[in-house]
Amino acid sequence: SLPAPPPTNHCDKNRTPALRCPLYLFGILFCNKTIMEQAYMEHGTSVDKGENARLSSFVGAIAIADLVKTTLGPKGMDKILQSVSPHNHQQISVTNDGATILRSVQIDNAAAKVLVDIAKVQDDEVGDGTTSVAVLCGELLREAEQLVAQRIHPQTIAQGWRLARAAARKALEDASIDNSADEAEFRRDLTKIAQTTLSSKLLTHEKSHFSNLAVDAVLRLKGSNNLEHIQILKKPGGSLRDSYLEDGFLLDKQIGVGQPHRIENAKVLIANTSMDTDKIKIYGSKVKVDSMSKVADIEEAEKSKMRAKCEKIIAHGCNVFINRQLIYNLPESIFAERGIMAIEHADFDGVERLSAVLGGEVASTFDHPELVTLGECEIIEEVMIGEDKVIRFGGCKSGEACTVVLRGASSHVLDEAERSLHDALCILTSTVREPRTICGGGCTETIMAQAVDRAAEETPGKKALAMSAFARALRQLPAIVADNGGYDSAELVTQLRAAHAAGKKTSGLDMYNGTIGDMKELGVMESFRSKMQVLQSASEAAEMILRVDDIIKCAPRQREEGMGY
Repeated sequence: SLPAPPPTNHCDKNRTPALRCPLYLFGILFCNKTIMEQAYMEHGTSVDKGENARLSSFVGAIAIADLVKTTLGPKGMDKILQSVSPHNHQQISVTNDGATILRSVQIDNAAAKVLVDIAKVQDDEVGDGTTSVAVLCGELLREAEQLVAQRIHPQTIAQGWRLARAAARKALEDASIDNSADEAEFRRDLTKIAQTTLSSKLLTHEKSHFSNLAVDAVLRLKGSNNLEHIQILKKPGGSLRDSYLEDGFLLDKQIGVGQPHRIENAKVLIANTSMDTDKIKIYGSKVKVDSMSKVADIEEAEKSKMRAKCEKIIAHGCNVFINRQLIYNLPESIFAERGIMAIEHADFDGVERLSAVLGGEVASTFDHPELVTLGECEIIEEVMIGEDKVIRFGGCKSGEACTVVLRGASSHVLDEAERSLHDALCILTSTVREPRTICGGGCTETIMAQAVDRAAEETPGKKALAMSAFARALRQLPAIVADNGGYDSAELVTQLRAAHAAGKKTSGLDMYNGTIGDMKELGVMESFRSKMQVLQSASEAAEMILRVDDIIKCAPRQREEGMGY
């Protein structure tokens, strides 16, 4: 007979402790590895590994997405942002702009900062969709968390997401519409896009007025897409409905004393030069004299220099002089005697914008008039807005220049109105560059989710699970919009899926009636470029966060003793 096999009990007392229990051996090896890592790392450096690092990334990113989730859609809520700085503790702003909210939040989580960065990029590139990109990234990571819990490797999930993104992108391109060949129809598309953008902002109740205003301003650019030519001037008082588009440029400054307040066929010299040397600089200089007559001689010499400088400026043939810096009494009186309008302290933005609008150059020296290009406009006059006087430049050389005058009850209302209008202007200029449009109201998200589901059915392996998760994340966007409106999101989203399955490819959420409607008939349109940027940025950022398995926090450099200032 064969001898009895040796005992297989892991706790055999005849064995050494390490051989008795493999888990014990693993624990020793893990502890040794941790001790070795700590040996070559600086004191204060910490490392989160494996599941802890991934969980920390997921939790931070999802928390940021949940922070802005309630602001999504036409019925989204606003946030109050209050500064905690001791210097401006009274400063608050009320907004539902995703980029503004995320830019104001102090964040310590690395993955959360990735979401903030993609929202900033979305704001810079397109101008709208900042909330959507953060929310979609958060929903993708929420789905990924469940897949990782099912022991599916992150690389497998990332591969499935890439396939899903390609299918969603193709579906989005197929669903896009291009009416740029028909000028009247393209203008209607731009107006619908502006109304859709403004419907989730403070200006939603006046979106018809402001959408026409934004479209008129953008079409005046004639394809140049330079938003510097569109100035937004905020004047408290009145109501939002009183806002209007002024043809030309408005400068919120005052004309000098005794100078003409209206000039036609203006030749404008724009300058950035010192015009205050007619007074002795008492501080920073020392002058020793033996009589008061010498002081008078010094003052007269300063005045002579300023008179010579003014003569050089007048020799340029200008009848309007605009300076970025101050203009003191002596040069002001000289210009008044010659019938020249002088405007002082036009700040840097005003000078640069005037240069672009009037077609002139900003001059600092005046020895060669033949080398300086003067700005031109048909008329410069002083006009009243509410109780304030501003200077109007009409018939500018750059004909696309215009100014949007915003009126409102308070500075907080005006600030949010400016952010809302800026988003509309940015999305319209993006649409002029990429004229394709798509239906809004969750229509394109449902189309993309259906395309991803069909691709998942044809994909073998665990990658199909990741693709299905991608489709579920896309469907969460219309569900969140419905939730924010106080409707039954499960009911509306299932009705939306059924409508698309029945071939109604333009169906979406009618948030004003709580039903499913035709987005083309309702005029709910969005920019193709904005939606494409949301899809790509959110999926790429989620994939980057998913691939993280270690978070290394480096210790700050310690200041040596005795190095204080």
